[in-house]
Amino acid sequence: MAKMALSHSPSFLLPKSSASTISPSLNLRSAQSFLQITKVSSASTPILSNGYVASLPFKSPSPSPNRKNYIRRDSCLIIPPPKGTKPVAVVKFLGGAFVGATPEVTYSHLMELLAKEGFLVVSVPYNVTLNHEMAAKMVYENFHACYDGLLVTGVSEAGISPVDVSCLPVFSVGHSNGALLQLLVGSYFSEKLPKANAIVSFNNRPATEAIPNFEQFGPFLSQVMPIVETSPVYSIASNVTENAMKAFMDTAGAVIREYDSEALLSFNKFVGQLPSVFNQIREGTSEFKPTPPENRECFRNSYCVPNTLLVKFSTDAIDETDTIEEVLKPRVESFNGKLEKVVLSGNHLTPCIQDLKWQVGPQYTPADALAQSLKSISLMETRVLSRTIADWFKSLDFDS
Repeated sequence: MAKMALSHSPSFLLPKSSASTISPSLNLRSAQSFLQITKVSSASTPILSNGYVASLPFKSPSPSPNRKNYIRRDSCLIIPPPKGTKPVAVVKFLGGAFVGATPEVTYSHLMELLAKEGFLVVSVPYNVTLNHEMAAKMVYENFHACYDGLLVTGVSEAGISPVDVSCLPVFSVGHSNGALLQLLVGSYFSEKLPKANAIVSFNNRPATEAIPNFEQFGPFLSQVMPIVETSPVYSIASNVTENAMKAFMDTAGAVIREYDSEALLSFNKFVGQLPSVFNQIREGTSEFKPTPPENRECFRNSYCVPNTLLVKFSTDAIDETDTIEEVLKPRVESFNGKLEKVVLSGNHLTPCIQDLKWQVGPQYTPADALAQSLKSISLMETRVLSRTIADWFKSLDFDS
């Protein structure tokens, strides 16, 4: 079964096929032709070199480019409760791999639902990397730099004072790779930890399972990236940098041109993390660091967050919640902590569902009805997820 890109690994990079392999003798001329992107000089519509117009032929959801429900503080995003609502806790939020770099786009609906439950959400964006230890320590430092600032300034835009913030307990929510990082933070550090973790769709598979044809991917990049770097579409670069994604950004720029600078910043952040991953693989990285078995051993011996909720979805082929439950249970029992698991309707992408407005054409068609029905079901599952997490957090003894 194909693995979803939201897993902790960049599994969307290659198609999954039982018979597919990447040969070191890749036809480089074909690769060069495929990577070349051109534009029609008389129009802004981008066209790929194979003749296909890079546009969607079907109706799509209508975004709200001027709608922004967050406040940027340093490297973090603050989503406060509605004005007039007294916050009940601070929630540190980590999204999944790749999409976790732009939570204001990929998790905005879920974070807004949590904020409406009275939580002061602090989302910590991070770039995907094969070094999970480095990522965990980075999000720990970035969150506490932001949190320390809130203790000094509060959130004046939402009427929240520094004293208000200082009285709030701190909880954490992590999805997919973000769930892994939350557990690592709770194991690497013994101070300034959250009182509770909500671990959603935990996933930590070995690279060889998570990335199809991982063994051949390094040699593949070694051959392809020089083509990308020297393509006339890009500026010549000696290393893989963000310039290597320039053509992709130019193409997508036509799609998001009506968005404000915040939307463009989010897009640049998402694209900008890809070259770093390519470099790590090209330079010979063959496994995540630490490895999944090393992570499990770390959790068994060092995890120390007192309250942990594990959330699993009914349809999620890459979920490893049951495995991590077995790992955490004896450890949590050893310090009289609390560990609970719930199974909710949904799938691995449920936390990323967005409340976009479906653009209906001149006539209401069966396709419109189907799309709106599926949207309603998905949004309901996301609301149930938010309410489940919120109710569980609120049920805890904040002074324990």
